[in-house]
Amino acid sequence: MSEPLLRVKNLVKNFVIRGGVFSREVERVHAVNGVSFELDAGETLGLVGESGCGKSTTGRCILRLIEPTSGEVWFKGANVTALDKAALRALRRDMQIIFQDPFGSLDPRMNVEDIISEPLVIHEAMSLTARRVRASELLRAVGLDQSVLPRFPHEFSGGQRQRVGIARALALRPKFIVADEPVSALDVSVAAQIVNLLAQLQREFGLTYLFISHSMPVVRYLATRVAVMYRGKIVEVGATEQITANPAHAYTRSLLQATPEIRA
Repeated sequence: MSEPLLRVKNLVKNFVIRGGVFSREVERVHAVNGVSFELDAGETLGLVGESGCGKSTTGRCILRLIEPTSGEVWFKGANVTALDKAALRALRRDMQIIFQDPFGSLDPRMNVEDIISEPLVIHEAMSLTARRVRASELLRAVGLDQSVLPRFPHEFSGGQRQRVGIARALALRPKFIVADEPVSALDVSVAAQIVNLLAQLQREFGLTYLFISHSMPVVRYLATRVAVMYRGKIVEVGATEQITANPAHAYTRSLLQATPEIRA
């Protein structure tokens, strides 16, 4: 049996909240509390739960955008949580993120060409012409024309901005992408288009997704397997058909009933 692409073992992230200016009281919040799962190459695991349950923190800890308190993350046989800065930087070529907010995740001072090319400047020794060609290819892959290269984020709709963000995530040809609520800030029709685009790109580029969402219907459409998160813990995990047809946990049942169907 082949080694999973990603293996998360007993991941914990605690945040310390201090009291007022004159208070010595310290409260420790367990945002992620002993999360474990595996992800095979080419599949999509939907990590679903309500806002504040710890799912986005889990995704950021996996990529070490936030440092976990304890636990291990293994990617392609390497212990991500033990890597030094140089090794982690090299690994970031294969591990990328699509952020939730297409309005806040793009630098308003940079045009589309610079936004998409930034990872190439950092990680690749490419000429300006080569970067421009690559940026144009990525724009076509996400359904935009190369004519938008000189434009700035404020000139685009939310869905178009998210497409630019997806193109940026694809710039280094990653193997694994954390899609952190990528459609929650979009209206339903645009969200359906982005979900379809993610499915198409997965087939085209052989991507593996951790798809984070609060919407079970969206996850049901895209995910191979589903992990349900509640109060920092995964309470149920299994094949999408199994989880949606015969949920074992009461919280999973409430998620299935809480949101409207997405027609993608």
